[in-house]
Amino acid sequence: MLTRLSSDTHEDVYRVEDPASGLRGFIALHSTARGPAAGGLRMRVYDSDEAALRDVLNLSEGMSYKNAAADLPLGGGKAVIMGDPAKDKSPQLLRAMGRAVEQLDGRYWTAEDMGMTPEDMAIMAGVTRFVAGRDDGAHASGDPSPVTAQGVLGAMKVGAARVFGTRDLSGKTVAVQGLGHVGWHLCRLLHDAGARLIVADMDPARTAATARDFNTAVGDPRTIHAADADIFAPCAIGGILNAETIPQIRAKMVAGAANNQLATDADADLLHARGILYLPDYVANGGGIINVSAEILHIEDPAPWVEDKLKAIETTVERILARAEGENASPAHLADRIVENRMLATKAG
Repeated sequence: MLTRLSSDTHEDVYRVEDPASGLRGFIALHSTARGPAAGGLRMRVYDSDEAALRDVLNLSEGMSYKNAAADLPLGGGKAVIMGDPAKDKSPQLLRAMGRAVEQLDGRYWTAEDMGMTPEDMAIMAGVTRFVAGRDDGAHASGDPSPVTAQGVLGAMKVGAARVFGTRDLSGKTVAVQGLGHVGWHLCRLLHDAGARLIVADMDPARTAATARDFNTAVGDPRTIHAADADIFAPCAIGGILNAETIPQIRAKMVAGAANNQLATDADADLLHARGILYLPDYVANGGGIINVSAEILHIEDPAPWVEDKLKAIETTVERILARAEGENASPAHLADRIVENRMLATKAG
C-alpha cells in the first residue's frame, strides 16, 4: 500500500495505492523535528500524478511553517487523494487511506481538508489512531474550518489597522475567492462584522447559496482577484498570487485562508512593490491546525487554550508587519525568517 519515494527536501514521501478501493494518492512528511508531522488530508481532481505529488510536497512543507508559526509541538505533513470527492469517495477508500496512515505508526497525524468532512474522519478513525478533526470521541475537536476562518479574520483586522487605520471592517469590501468550508465561514464572520462581500466559487450553486446567505455581490472565480475591493481573500487552491494576477489586483490587502497563495517567492516582492499588504498565509490560516492540535495533544480544556493560540496569531502578524515595515520588505520574507529561526532553534536544542 505504501511505496517510499526518494526526496531531497522531505523526511519521507510515500505513494499510496489500494486497487481494491481505487485509492491513489500521496503522503508527505516534511519534518518531524518539532513533533509528529500533522496536516490535513485533501481529495481533489489532479491533472496528473506529478501535479498531486507537487501539491502534497508544497502543502506538507507549508505545514511545517504553519505549525512552527503557531508555536505548536508538531512537524509538517500532508496527504492527498486523487479523485472527485463527489463521485469517487467511498467508505472503502477512506478505510484504505486510514490503514496507510496507521502504517506510519504516529509519525503522521491527519485531519480533514479540502474535499473531506468530520464524518470521513470518523470512518478513518475506525482503522487508525492517528486521525483528528472528529465530531465524537475523547478530545474530539470537530470541523476546524470555523476556527481557521476566525484566525483569518483576526489577522485581517490586524492588517486593516495598518492599511486603513482601523481594525473595524464595517463598510470595507472583501472579495472572497473559494466558498468551501473555510470560505463560507469567513463570509459569515465578515458579514457579521459589517463588511460588504463579493463572492466567487467554481461551483455556481455554492456561489448562489452563499450570495443568498449573506446578501452579497457575485464575481467570476477566474477574475475575482481583480475585483474593485479593499481586501482580496483567497480561500481556494494555491498559486493565485502570481506574475499574471498581481498587476490586476486592486485591493490594498491580501488576507485569506488558502495555502501556498504565492506562486513563487518573487511574487511577494511584486505585491510589496505595488503597495499591497500581503498577510503570510501560513500565519493567518493557522486556526484550523491549532484546533486540531488540541485533539492530537489531548488538551483537557481546549477552548481557552485554542482561544489563546488564536490571539497569538494576531500578535505574530503584528510583529511580522512591524518588522517588515521597518525593513521596507515583504511580510512574507519576515515571516519565513522568524519561522525558520524557530525551527533551527528546535533542531539545535
